[in-house]
Amino acid sequence: MAAGGELKRGQYLFDAAGCKGCHTDVKNKGKPLAGGRKLKTPFGTYYSPNITPDEETGIGKWTNADFVRALRQGIAPDGGHYFPVFPYPSYTGITERDILDIKAYIFSTAPVRAINRPHDVSPPFGWRFLVPLWKALYFTTGSFQAEPARSKQWNRGAYLVRALAHCGECHTPRNLLGAVRTAKELAGNSQGPDGGIVPNITPDRKTGIGKWSHGDLEELLDSGMLPDGDFAGSEMGEVIDNSTSRLTKADRKAVVDYIRSLAPVENHLEAKKKKKK
Repeated sequence: MAAGGELKRGQYLFDAAGCKGCHTDVKNKGKPLAGGRKLKTPFGTYYSPNITPDEETGIGKWTNADFVRALRQGIAPDGGHYFPVFPYPSYTGITERDILDIKAYIFSTAPVRAINRPHDVSPPFGWRFLVPLWKALYFTTGSFQAEPARSKQWNRGAYLVRALAHCGECHTPRNLLGAVRTAKELAGNSQGPDGGIVPNITPDRKTGIGKWSHGDLEELLDSGMLPDGDFAGSEMGEVIDNSTSRLTKADRKAVVDYIRSLAPVENHLEAKKKKKK
């Protein structure tokens, strides 16, 4: 069993990575991490798996190597390939130490017997044998590499945004095969989870958060309050409750510093979507 310090650190990283929200079916009063969370996408409906340490229906038999390979390469212990709805294209950047501390925390939680629900996805998006081809086209493994010319705080923010917190998985639009469009990284997505509109979080002044102050962004990540006094809801509200509000103030500041340093990307997808309502 991991030492107390590792478990505490693992829980912090677990929260930052958003594991609880995706792997808990809160709407149907599911038990924590027992899976079954429904995720509706343009490619079909996926259901998250049980990641409790139950040995029969969860991941209780996984070794450290199994866990690292799943997050870094998107490969299951039996050699099967996970669909990229599991954000391993971002998680591949997480350091091995962080991955193993997350595993230690998950394995300290209560095992729950809950059989995984099959995905409801139409061909070809439900054909698992095609995933290696998708990976060959769009997926590159490798841990996050710090930029020496940047500050330690900027690199921490980049690590959180690009790897651990995987912000781009929701905030970046995707192509017809479900790969993120890197030229519009973090520029918003009109076809986000469950059909929602995910906003542009680049510093563009017209369509992004370019007019927001540093304090505005830190407050959003902490309490969920928007600059106009309203509060973030839907999936982002959940992310704030389960993840960003649990970060240290220093980590929230690092996230904001990194996002505000990015090149602004104008993206009118959100505005067009709203006009149709």
